[in-house]
Amino acid sequence: MSHSNKVLSGYLGELDLGSSVAEYDSVLEASRIETSAFTDLLLDRVDLVPGTKGSGKSALFRMFVDFLPGPLLTQRKVVIAHGIESPGDPVFHAFSSRFEDLTEQEFVSFWCIYLVSLANEQFVRGDRYKHLLKSSGDEIKRFQEACMHARIPEIEKKKSLKEILEWSLNVLTRWRPKIKVEPPGELGALELDLFGSSRDASEAAPSPDEVDPLPTYINDVKSKLEAILASAKLSLWLMVDRLDEIFPRRSNVERNALRGLLRASRYFVSSSIRIKIFLRDDMLEQVVLQPEGFTALTHITARQADTLRWNEEQILTMIVKRFCANKRFTNYLAVNKDKTDSDPGYRKLVFEKIFPPTVFKGPKQSSTIRWICNRCADGRGVVTPRDVLDLVIRAKQRQADILAGDPDGTSDHVIGPEAVQYGFEELSKKKKNTYLQAEFPHLWSYMDAFTGGKTEYSAESIQAMLGKNWQATAEHLIAVGFFSKRMKGRDEVYSIPYVYWHCMNLTRGKMRHSLQ
Repeated sequence: MSHSNKVLSGYLGELDLGSSVAEYDSVLEASRIETSAFTDLLLDRVDLVPGTKGSGKSALFRMFVDFLPGPLLTQRKVVIAHGIESPGDPVFHAFSSRFEDLTEQEFVSFWCIYLVSLANEQFVRGDRYKHLLKSSGDEIKRFQEACMHARIPEIEKKKSLKEILEWSLNVLTRWRPKIKVEPPGELGALELDLFGSSRDASEAAPSPDEVDPLPTYINDVKSKLEAILASAKLSLWLMVDRLDEIFPRRSNVERNALRGLLRASRYFVSSSIRIKIFLRDDMLEQVVLQPEGFTALTHITARQADTLRWNEEQILTMIVKRFCANKRFTNYLAVNKDKTDSDPGYRKLVFEKIFPPTVFKGPKQSSTIRWICNRCADGRGVVTPRDVLDLVIRAKQRQADILAGDPDGTSDHVIGPEAVQYGFEELSKKKKNTYLQAEFPHLWSYMDAFTGGKTEYSAESIQAMLGKNWQATAEHLIAVGFFSKRMKGRDEVYSIPYVYWHCMNLTRGKMRHSLQ
């Protein structure tokens, strides 16, 4: 199909493909892909959703928080979001120095009080649910009394997120109980250091009106919340996402915070209360695979979704849906939108209306969709919708520039091969800056050593380049997707994936000998 550059330029100019960052994605709902994780969440089969950065965790989170609360409420399910409003939210970061002082055990207490506060502020006191709780006044009163006995200060007063965090942290400085409690089921005893009545010896004695002679446990608060839900015939989902935005990556505070959250979630094991956590798979591995182990890990992972991964067909579907979210554009290409939703073969035809059959000419070239997936895959073979979308958005911008440079000409494709190549090169540079350098500064000097080199290396070459402890360093680089490792005969071969070839200025080929 031949396109007038002037006409096509007009359509591309008004075409919004959304954003690779879910929080800013304007076409997320229209381009929704219902993965197995989506279905499992919707049917309440899973509570822990792991996935690589950019794999769609935040998009899935936003689907449930922004678009599905209404339909879910008709099924008597109440969805409450974790309090971060945007990437890098300054509210949590304002308390970063105080988080650094918390132990793992104190983080258990912090998350317990924080999750209870979310339930109170957004559900019990939320305007949206007042009509559903009209007959639950007695249960609400008992819940608030249990919170007060647990020394959750001023829970009866409506608070902002910043206030919630402030008094959640303040209460940890006031109370240091030394007690052990048994969560429901065979989960093992845990020491809880918030809900009780003892103080550090160095602290001032409590005033008479502060004295509570009986310890109050989180199970009591939970049971009172369950009573509210039972009286209203509701269930409550507390959803937690963007944990990689809150704490410094691969730091002790991140480790303590995430282990504390996973342990705290065990206290809310209930048929009517669910803590649903969206977590990067590398972070999950980091916090649980420690020398000291992780008690009752099987209970936490029993309701874990499959790690979010995308295949070629799903990537193609996502691209087509985003182009076809614009009604004028679908009319221009004479696309039947209903068929794009139901017919995989038709979706492929629509993709071929937009993109060239191959990026490069020749009889042995991969199809364009496969070329895109191969170029976006990291060393673990993981392709994320975020990376693909970044590539396609850049390609569309480049195509608009090409059309503007020749307004009287014609084009064979909506997005031509030159634009696709440009999109890949821009993605490669972005991955270097925002992923390799920004997230792994402690590893960057090792990765930078490969700049200007080859795409494949023998074990001897890797050893020479990485030096002492080279095997451990190589395993770290494999874990973050900078390398892949395979056996070729008896030899180990380390390969750098396509996505880093351009940004690292690599030449195809193998470095066979050790470097001097």
